[in-house]
Amino acid sequence: MSLHQIMVKHGHTLFRLRSYIPLLFIGPLFLALRENAHLEDIVGDKAEDIWVLFCFIVSLCGLAIRWFTVGFVPKGTSGRNTQSQRATHLNTSGMYSIVRNPLYLGNFITILGLLMSIMVWWLVLIVSLVFFIYMERIILAEESFLEEQYGATYNEWRSKTPAILPNIRMWRTPDMKLSVRTILKREYPGLLGLATAFFVTEAVRDLFIEGETLSHWLVEDMAWPVTYAAIVLFCLTLRTLKKHTSVLKVEGR
Repeated sequence: MSLHQIMVKHGHTLFRLRSYIPLLFIGPLFLALRENAHLEDIVGDKAEDIWVLFCFIVSLCGLAIRWFTVGFVPKGTSGRNTQSQRATHLNTSGMYSIVRNPLYLGNFITILGLLMSIMVWWLVLIVSLVFFIYMERIILAEESFLEEQYGATYNEWRSKTPAILPNIRMWRTPDMKLSVRTILKREYPGLLGLATAFFVTEAVRDLFIEGETLSHWLVEDMAWPVTYAAIVLFCLTLRTLKKHTSVLKVEGR
């Protein structure tokens, strides 16, 4: 078996397990938060709050890339499936006209924002390296699958479209119209996951590492629990609409 075949095989396995890979970073994240407590003493609470807000916006930009991708594609593509590869249509317009893997680009920017908020350089470096190592294998597995499915058509698109870094000059108008309902139906887990990650990070840092009391934290950092509660309510509403109504259903999406 060639090295490429081995990497593709690993990619199929990692594709199925990719939802659990972030759990590997819980230990390093906790260590980084302990180091971050000393940095906060240096920069001050106000500067730290501004920086975290900026990083949250960076992460939202990553989600926006996902939204702008998913909102223009047909059903059976660009999904969150984890059991097997699936592509009933080869997407080559919209975000897929400027980069081959817009969803993974969005994922990385979302994760990068969270890592930056902790202000520990080695955490950013380690997680980024691991991300690109395992994403390389997943991408190889997906490309192998798409090549089998679409042959020369896929190879032609792959040869002229960058893998990770977008080329804006290659933009081609999406074949389908933007569907906000599709975005709401398919992408609310990402928003909930991002909000949970920032909320838990802030709570652990302030309550367990810096030793703030819960009552003091709820007063001084009220924006976090209030914002998180609002996002949770919003996402639960979308989940209910998705599971029990047809409000978010769009034909062909």
